[in-house]
Amino acid sequence: MTENEMFKLMNENPVFHLATVDGDQPRVRGMLLFRADKNGIIFHTASTKDVFAQIKKNPKAEMCFSGGGVQLRVTGVLEQVFDDKLREEIFSHPSRAFLQAWKDNGIDNLLQVFAMKSCTAVTWTMETNFEPKKPVSIC
Repeated sequence: MTENEMFKLMNENPVFHLATVDGDQPRVRGMLLFRADKNGIIFHTASTKDVFAQIKKNPKAEMCFSGGGVQLRVTGVLEQVFDDKLREEIFSHPSRAFLQAWKDNGIDNLLQVFAMKSCTAVTWTMETNFEPKKPVSIC
């Protein structure tokens, strides 16, 4: 799978699972991708969530996307993004209408944006189940 095919899979299947660490305990939860490209894999959460505290304490993470019989695992480092233009893009995107209440109620500072950088991706399919993993640097 090429780098562009990986980004296409992520963007077409925006629900992913994010693994972080809480002390010595792994934590996994479903998340919603905003976008993925060579500049990073962008998503957001609230500053009140446990995942936010976990990322701030240890920014190493792994994401797992799936679609079309392919599982794509992406490992990297999460960086907090402080970009007002990107925040506004997220708030105004049709797929993020649920966030508008935060803005309307003056609690838009809850929105915290992250980008996964230094990404390495591996794919898995039933056909390649026992083959060695071939990590690909994608962002």
